[in-house]
Amino acid sequence: MYDSLEALDQIKLNFSPAALHSLNIAIAVVMFGVALEIKLDHFKALIRDPKSPLIGVFSQFLLLPFLTFLLVIALKDYLSPTMALGMILVAAAPGGNISNFISSLSKANLALSVSLTAFATLTAIIFTPLNFAFWGKMAINVYAKDAVHLVRPLEINAYQMFETVFIILGIPLMIGVFINSKFPVLTSKILKPIKRLSIVIFMTVIVLAFKNNVQHFLPVIKFIFFIVLIHNAVALGAGYFLASIFKRPIQDRRTIAIETGIQNSGLALILIFNPKIFPPEMHLGGMAIIAAWWGIWHMVSGFGLAAYWSGGFRQFFNYFRGKSVVKVKSK
Repeated sequence: MYDSLEALDQIKLNFSPAALHSLNIAIAVVMFGVALEIKLDHFKALIRDPKSPLIGVFSQFLLLPFLTFLLVIALKDYLSPTMALGMILVAAAPGGNISNFISSLSKANLALSVSLTAFATLTAIIFTPLNFAFWGKMAINVYAKDAVHLVRPLEINAYQMFETVFIILGIPLMIGVFINSKFPVLTSKILKPIKRLSIVIFMTVIVLAFKNNVQHFLPVIKFIFFIVLIHNAVALGAGYFLASIFKRPIQDRRTIAIETGIQNSGLALILIFNPKIFPPEMHLGGMAIIAAWWGIWHMVSGFGLAAYWSGGFRQFFNYFRGKSVVKVKSK
């Protein structure tokens, strides 16, 4: 059925309004759980030694989009224009919703992870549309002969993207931080249940979405599997390598790798399916299929790294059994 790259643009994933609404709620719940962990104490050491946070921000918002642009040029013969734009949109999105969870399992610097997630969530309102518009435009210039129909989507409704990102990420983050600061006793009681529930809800939504679209994934897996694998590996490796160059502690290297390589592909999907941002008549199936597969693959690679760095999945099971999660302070 899908025997060419261009045919991917005709794919229409089964994301009903109800399914997208569920994904919105899942992401919001996860961000609320993340916000419940944010305390001023987490930031004191980072303010005294800001090198790791700055490296993390640079890696996520500047290095990854740039490397993604180079990658879509290098893989031009294996990508349709919309697949290339899908990769750039994923790279422009903030860190993934499960990055803090994976950092805790990986014996990484959890305080740094939470800090970077908080910053990325707030600044994504600005950086996500800017990065996508800039690097997407550059990519379209490279793919010009095959991408005439894609000029319009790059003229993003900035207000609509701001509104979408703010509602899904910003509001849950502010509510969580408010509850954490004003009601610490309540927060201590609900933190673990909320965190567990949020991860379960998010993973359930992703699994169900995959189940409902498996008929689309199977025929095109030959086109997207290695593309997403390479892209994700570049993201994880770039974060770890950059932190290594600046001789950051091993825990910080792991965190920066995770924050760079675990992207919020769920948010990317929500943006793709927003008709006020990307008109459906533009046939952007390639973008959607890349973002959707990213949402599955980065969980596989993330939990795989966590298992390797922690010595197995014991941390994963202990987390859901209610035992303490290892927290490592930056040196």
